[in-house]
Amino acid sequence: MKQLATLAGTIALALGTMGSAQAHDQDVTRATLKNGLRVVIVEDKLAPVVTTQVNYRAGGNDVPAGFPGTAHAVEHMMFRGSPGLSKDQISALAANMGGNFNAETREDSTRYYFTVPKQDLDVALRIHAIRMRSVNMKAKEWEDERGAIEQEVSRDMSSPVFKALTQLRQNLYKGTPYEHTPLGTRDSFDKTTAKALKHYHDTWYTPNNAVLVIAGDVNPQKTLKEVKSLFASIPSKAVPKQPAFHFQPVKAQHVAMDTDTPYGFEVRAYRMPGLRDADYATALVMSEAMGSKRGALVGMGMDGTALAGAFSTQFLPHAGIGYAIGIFPKGGNVSAIDKRMQSIVANAASKGINPALVAAAKRKAIADLEYAKNSVAGLANAWSDALVQQQLSSPAEIRDAIAKVTPAEVNAMAAKIFSQPAVTATLTPASSGKAVASKGFGGAESFASSPNSAVTLPKWAQASFAKLSVPQSTIKPADFHLANGLRVIVQPESVSNTVYISGSINTNEDMQAKPGQEGISNVLDGLFRFGPEGTNRLQFQAALDSIAAHESAGSDFSLATPAKHFDEGMKLLAANELHPALPERAFKIVQRQTAGMMAGLMQSPSFINSLHLKTALLPKGDPALRHATPQTVMGLKYSDIKQYYANTFRPDMTTIVVVGNVTPEKAKAVVSKYFGHWQAKGPKPNIDYPAVPNNKAAQFNTPNRSAVQDSVDMAQMVQVTDHDPARYALYLGNKVLGGGFYASRLYRDLREKYGLVYTVGSGFNLSKTRGGYSVRFGCDPDKVAQASDLVVSNLKRMQKEPVTPVELKQAKGIMLRQIPLGESSFGAIARQLLGLSQEGKPLNAMHQAAEAYYRLSAKDVQQAYAKYIRPDDFVTAVKGPAPKA
Repeated sequence: MKQLATLAGTIALALGTMGSAQAHDQDVTRATLKNGLRVVIVEDKLAPVVTTQVNYRAGGNDVPAGFPGTAHAVEHMMFRGSPGLSKDQISALAANMGGNFNAETREDSTRYYFTVPKQDLDVALRIHAIRMRSVNMKAKEWEDERGAIEQEVSRDMSSPVFKALTQLRQNLYKGTPYEHTPLGTRDSFDKTTAKALKHYHDTWYTPNNAVLVIAGDVNPQKTLKEVKSLFASIPSKAVPKQPAFHFQPVKAQHVAMDTDTPYGFEVRAYRMPGLRDADYATALVMSEAMGSKRGALVGMGMDGTALAGAFSTQFLPHAGIGYAIGIFPKGGNVSAIDKRMQSIVANAASKGINPALVAAAKRKAIADLEYAKNSVAGLANAWSDALVQQQLSSPAEIRDAIAKVTPAEVNAMAAKIFSQPAVTATLTPASSGKAVASKGFGGAESFASSPNSAVTLPKWAQASFAKLSVPQSTIKPADFHLANGLRVIVQPESVSNTVYISGSINTNEDMQAKPGQEGISNVLDGLFRFGPEGTNRLQFQAALDSIAAHESAGSDFSLATPAKHFDEGMKLLAANELHPALPERAFKIVQRQTAGMMAGLMQSPSFINSLHLKTALLPKGDPALRHATPQTVMGLKYSDIKQYYANTFRPDMTTIVVVGNVTPEKAKAVVSKYFGHWQAKGPKPNIDYPAVPNNKAAQFNTPNRSAVQDSVDMAQMVQVTDHDPARYALYLGNKVLGGGFYASRLYRDLREKYGLVYTVGSGFNLSKTRGGYSVRFGCDPDKVAQASDLVVSNLKRMQKEPVTPVELKQAKGIMLRQIPLGESSFGAIARQLLGLSQEGKPLNAMHQAAEAYYRLSAKDVQQAYAKYIRPDDFVTAVKGPAPKA
């Protein structure tokens, strides 16, 4: 049920010298260079990490008629080289800095970012400056990149949800630039030329049309001086006017579509104000109130009307879209859900929204701005969004506007929004058929993988990467156990006045549930939404809302709270975690919801494909092959749920990680007060799967009528565990194969050289008793054989010859630099510490791993791949159209 709530809540997002005086407020330094480049530097000492973001005020709106993806294509080509900086050098530099970089084309802007160790700030800034000055845009490079971007289009257009939201958007904003997304189409890319892309760059990518945001562990004055030395000489240009918006009245329209998801969606979309509108803050508060866990839409998932309900908003600069969402099981009563949704929004329009929900929404929206400080990249995003998307002076301006919103203004907004016609969509789950075994996809050409020629870095970057070193972690957590066996790990951080708690109970339904009780953990987790004993769910949520806290309970649990409310927040979390109400009436609702979800899930292409893949990988009767069915879920008794909770929720199987503005002494006292009385009964359970033998090779295809692109998963079992020293050599070799974007072998061959895929990923999934290795990519049906053949040939090369010294050093650099990057947010710190605890590893295991990577040789990597990887024994699962020869 947690997955449903998350999906419902996020569905809409399937989307010089100084020219003016410096201004300082708190840890922020501002400047505008004479060429018009605006610079904002935000100092943040969370980790020795910096995020740099160049925002160009041009995006999907500012494209030639008939070429909707031009801005998106330029974004891709920015990584294909500039005068004085080749694409291979960009790839090598980005990989050497840790590989955390990307770009995003929006409607009104395009953002390029690097998140790097602070010693690499100079390199990141130089890349930004070189690309702002000029790009190559060679015809051959565009020809190669076009194949990759067309695969991205195919991937998105294989999603019925994306297609439905795109149609809703077209209907809401017909005749305006927002009628199309920035994605583009395959037809338009086929007509696009490198010359046209170069013209777009030269027209819009100019310093007076850009904002540079730098956030992290920096010396602001030193950094500003460097920015001026790199960017000030780039000439400014006259920039064309951006297109005007002339909105027409909305006409009610309906979109009906089948979906490959295990459940369906009923969506009612409304035109909303935009980020730059004077009443944006009011619209934000209204949408938060409509989506409140105490609200009627979410209530549809609590009383059994729907699997889940939500209100979500996609705010764009000039307008927005509000989505009322109901999720229903296959065969569910869509008409009843739509009627309920209509009634809810009509009631909001005519009678207004509960003032208590409005007050809570304001507190939440303001608190979320403070939570954004808990990530270096998140802090940079907050500033870029405020300056570029909203054209404000800082995120504080948003906070002040939210604070001024009144219930009367929210009610007037609701009346205005929900009195207009809605554009609606119904996505109905439909089965595509069973998985079909194949003897081979046939017809693959014999591709030779790319040569590993050494890349000579620019002279200005060579010193930065000349020598590798083992980084020192900046996290020094306090670590202790309560008398009941519960482990508590505390990492104090003072970059914000908040505290983030992440906890987990080591449970495994496959090993702990009785036969015939498959699905019991899903039902149990769904019941935590109803709050603790002695209160109802609305009262419990009201208590959380009063302190602007975010809480989630279950076998995995979390809390985000202002630091001043740490004690109160932990009290609420512990009440729900240790004394859940588990009401019997709610059990029957959640039971029916879970069974309904499973009925659709078992016919969905994703489930069929996953189950067939696991069946081919694992021996018959393996516990990991257990799965819920509607029958096992409906066969559960209320007493089964209570007993399963009592047996599996134990303090001696639990870890709580606390990160934020709190001392270890206070954290220990508060956690002890609320969790110290919790007691376990009986011996610790065994939750580890048994070891398994290697699998045999197999190939199969799972039909998916919604997809135009194939999703390919090549998987195998490997005889390595998460405590085996051999894992370090395998992880390091995987960075040679799949780390660092173009700088990796798989990206270079499958994307950059042949344009077969948009993305390709590879990795290991190791536990205490078993291990797996997989390679995943998406491509057209006629390219599956070619791409999979290249994967196999690359793995055989890894076994036959050592990786080159350049590749080895680059892979080590990625692994070593990713350690500080993994400590640059509260969430990342908590996940790392929680994961190490659950795996039974020391909390300094990342430093131990760094030392292991530092010592490895190319021969070590070769031997590990020769010993453990079996290139000819993959189970290849293809979800989508049948592959073509």
